[in-house]
Amino acid sequence: MSATLIKGSEISKQIKEELKQDVAKLKEKHNVVPGLATVLVGEDEASKVYVGAKEKACKELGIYSERIDLPGNTSEEELLALIERLNKDPKIHGILVQLPLPKHINETNVLYAINPRKDVDGFHPVNVGKLMLGEPDFLPCTPHGIQQLLLRSGIETDGAHVVVVGRSNIVGKPIANMLLQKKKGANATVTVCHTGTKDLASYTRQADILIVATGRPKTITADMVKEGVVVIDVGVNRLETGLVGDVDFDSVKEKAKAITPVPGGVGPMTIAMLMYNTVHSAKKTLSQAI
Repeated sequence: MSATLIKGSEISKQIKEELKQDVAKLKEKHNVVPGLATVLVGEDEASKVYVGAKEKACKELGIYSERIDLPGNTSEEELLALIERLNKDPKIHGILVQLPLPKHINETNVLYAINPRKDVDGFHPVNVGKLMLGEPDFLPCTPHGIQQLLLRSGIETDGAHVVVVGRSNIVGKPIANMLLQKKKGANATVTVCHTGTKDLASYTRQADILIVATGRPKTITADMVKEGVVVIDVGVNRLETGLVGDVDFDSVKEKAKAITPVPGGVGPMTIAMLMYNTVHSAKKTLSQAI
């Protein structure tokens, strides 16, 4: 058996087309243009690529994009002052500070300074708390992308056993909380595994849906999954042979019912959901003004 590919590159295009129509309606009916500010501090090459991809997506959808590049020696006080300006700017509905930041800047202080109503990454504790309560304003982009992959691929989560490998604040914790909510596209039984888990394979073999976000290449091998599993591979690892995920794709796809490729799986969904959050923020701002 060879798995069906869950192609985030294709599903993200569907979402972007829907958003493009939403943006056009906001402009036509309300003269509102969703706006996203991206802040990049320093010269990290990977961060430049990510920010460039977000700029390109904004242009495709008709979203106003303001990119602010700052030198690596920018002080924390200067960055916080910039965020405060963006918090007050009515043209800006979403603020994204690209991580990682230089070591002399406290990331927590920066993320907490962003107005929760413009926190399109979904990292502010106000938005994390709302997610826990099942009443989110903004869902974190990568977990939201994973949920949309499952929904739009017709994969049933209701009553399924989902095993999440990884407990980061960016992916593992939020996707676990999202999938245990009593809602459509969720209502699963969720197990979270991590570096402290003993006999990891004994848990991953139980998974109906396995979500892997370890940051280590080919952590999950074929002997660690059961026949018919659905595998969502969040990892992107650059090896000499090219990009690989946290799952040994070639062996696991022979046992899985469906699996995300790397690249072209979860990655494109993250940017699509950032665009979604930006448009959603513009709509919320408009509804509060009316």
